Amino acid sequence: MTRIGLISDTHSHLEEKVFDHFAECDEIWHAGDIGAIEVADRLAAFKPFRAVYGNIDAAVVRRTYPLDLHFTCEEVKVWLTHIGGYPGRYKKRIKEQLAEVNPDLFICGHSHILKVMPDPKHNLLHINPGAAGVHGFHQVKTIIRFTINGKQISDLEVIEMGRRGAITS
Repeated sequence: MTRIGLISDTHSHLEEKVFDHFAECDEIWHAGDIGAIEVADRLAAFKPFRAVYGNIDAAVVRRTYPLDLHFTCEEVKVWLTHIGGYPGRYKKRIKEQLAEVNPDLFICGHSHILKVMPDPKHNLLHINPGAAGVHGFHQVKTIIRFTINGKQISDLEVIEMGRRGAITS
């Protein structure tokens, strides 16, 4: 059993309470737009960390993290990227690769819109954790926790961390 903390679109801002919310997680995954490399460094020092770069990320983040990550967690094939779209509206690049990659779990960020939805056409679960930073049009900062146990994805929790403009600890 692996507990995952999922975050995206921090845009150089990391709430201190993320560490409390992810304390029981085994790994943290970041779906891009990290912003400052120090955000990734702090998360990586806290727990095993996987991340991809996003469209606002500077060269140091792009040299450190890839555009896409394809990996297996337990028995779940995961595709982590930043700009991906969602079921029925995937970006062209994603559509062209979905059949080949064939993930069970597709995770992206970018839109700042929290979405968790099945994609029956591609037999996968799509997750966008929304945005955890203070920049963007989202109203509430969000992160997600969930469990992977074998082939099962369960115990998914959306955590609201306050209004976008509010910096909390």
